[in-house]
Amino acid sequence: MEPFSNTTGLMVPMERANVDTDQIIPAVFLKSIERSGFGPNLFYNWRFLPDGSLNSDFILNAPEYQGASILVTGKNFGCGSSREHAVWALMDYGIRAIIGTSFAEIFHKNCLEMGLVPVLVPEETVTEVMGKAQKRTGSTVTVDLEQCLIMDDEGLHERFVVHNDPQTHEFRRHCLLNGLDEIGLTLEHVDKILQYEQKRGLAE
Repeated sequence: MEPFSNTTGLMVPMERANVDTDQIIPAVFLKSIERSGFGPNLFYNWRFLPDGSLNSDFILNAPEYQGASILVTGKNFGCGSSREHAVWALMDYGIRAIIGTSFAEIFHKNCLEMGLVPVLVPEETVTEVMGKAQKRTGSTVTVDLEQCLIMDDEGLHERFVVHNDPQTHEFRRHCLLNGLDEIGLTLEHVDKILQYEQKRGLAE
């Protein structure tokens, strides 16, 4: 997992509640267990028309949002089936952080375990950030995980958490900052694991 400390990126607003994982990455594309290659099919049914051409009305296809790396969403983003591919598709597209008031539980967990930073802020902050992304072409925001702040050049300076439980927030923040997935966390204790294996006669 790639470590995350901070990023400044173009925002793309998606003012929809209850966006489910089948819209994020339709089931027809779940034919690989590799984490790459899903970005081109992100939001496929919204990004493309039945004839395969781009849907000019969909926000991700607007010229001013090309290259966006921060998604601003409505409530309960990522609901539906518990597919890891939804997070893979967002990251493969180039999204590094998602700003919202709430995320579906399993999607939220997948984000934390794969390095996609879920930025939880109050509704009024989402409304403010969403408005800026919609009204100002090229609007950017900085997501600083070290300070747990989102900031911009217009005076935005708001704290965020990656999990609403304080203890879990600190643990997950530590993992994101250091790029630690479950394997990485295990390898932090490799010396103790080797000592145990030697004691049990398991080590070569």
